[in-house]
Parts: sequence; C-alpha cells; structure tokens
Amino acid sequence: MTTPISFPSTTTNFSLPLLFSGQAQKEISINQTVSMLDALIQSSVDASLSSPPTDPKDGSTYRVLANATGDWAGKEDQIAIQLGGAWHFIAPKAGLRLFDRQTGGSSHYDTSWNSANEPTLDSGGAVIDAEARQVLVDLIEALRILGIFPKSL
Repeated sequence: MTTPISFPSTTTNFSLPLLFSGQAQKEISINQTVSMLDALIQSSVDASLSSPPTDPKDGSTYRVLANATGDWAGKEDQIAIQLGGAWHFIAPKAGLRLFDRQTGGSSHYDTSWNSANEPTLDSGGAVIDAEARQVLVDLIEALRILGIFPKSL
C-alpha cells in the first residue's frame, strides 16, 4: 500500500491557498489563488501607500508603506490586493521587483524595499566637460525610462 502524499494548505513562496481533498466550494480557493496570481504576474502596483484608498477597485494592488493604518495596520512591506471587497496580503520574498505605476519607478525587495536614488548633477567645477555631463544626463534619462529612477513629476 502506498502512503498518500500530504500537501500543505498554501504554496511555499507566496502562501497562495491550495485545494485539499474533499474540499467543498473549491471555486472560492481557486478564484482567490488565480486573482492573487493575476496581481503578481505583472509585478506592478497602482501605488505605494501607508493607508488603504477610500474606494479601491477590485483587483487594485498597493505596496504597503511603513506606519500603515486602518485595514493595513501591521502589514508593512506587504502587497495589498483588493479582491471581492476585502484586502488580501502577500508577503514579498527576496528578489521581488515591483513597478509603481504612480511614480514610474521600481523597487526591489531584499529584507526591505529598496529603490535607487537619482544622483544630483553637478553644475560647477574647475574644469567643465560638457560632453561627459551630457553622457551622465543621457544615462540618468535611460535609467528613468527603465523605471530604475522615478519619472520627474
């Protein structure tokens, strides 16, 4: 006789709900998991906020900032997804990158969220090399286009 395989109730990486044998109303777990995957696949959020928006659309996603309030209290650094009128939270794993559609910039998660700071360009100096400065301006703009630096607002 073979020993039956025992599965955990959630996935290893993002704790997405799994079905279990004999489960009633499987569609609830399946729909929740598919909706969470739908939010994660694009690796982007609508914005990064410390409090929930007042009237979120179903499927909207946010990166929860420090000092979170309301329904997000205690969920700092997590990704909040509005599904079926309720907030669902996904804890990030090291290596996750998110694009913030509000700022146009990207963040990377290691043990906390990090993003690159755009360097300040010099305007003076004893020797001015206009070509080198233009290369730096072009490089910063290229990194802005790639989402490394947020777009200028």
